[in-house]
Amino acid sequence: MDPARLKSIPLFASLSDAERAKVARWADEVEVEEGKHLVDEGRFAYEFFVIEEGSAAVRHGDEVVAELGPGDFFGEIALLEHVRRTASVVATSPMRAVVMFGRDFRSMENEMPAVANSIKQAVEERKGR
Repeated sequence: MDPARLKSIPLFASLSDAERAKVARWADEVEVEEGKHLVDEGRFAYEFFVIEEGSAAVRHGDEVVAELGPGDFFGEIALLEHVRRTASVVATSPMRAVVMFGRDFRSMENEMPAVANSIKQAVEERKGR
């Protein structure tokens, strides 16, 4: 993945060029069709997503509980807490997303604690809803 693309994502915008280059080694960029289920409630977690372009709906059961767009991320709760997915996420438009698998996410967590802390803070805010 091109590290320069990460600069437009708020989660990574404050990182140095060298730090973004490191994150880019751990991440892949994926194109997603509208209607694609990115994560399914109740399943085990293997990846973390950050939306670059497009939108998605967060569903808990049959209810839409949130709409996501560029800069939003999801999938971190199950990875960080080693639990099953707490919601499903479905693309509501064509999307481009950054995806990081669990092993790479944990490497980022260990080597870049500031980014991991930003993600953990978001987890706490989401759990407090």
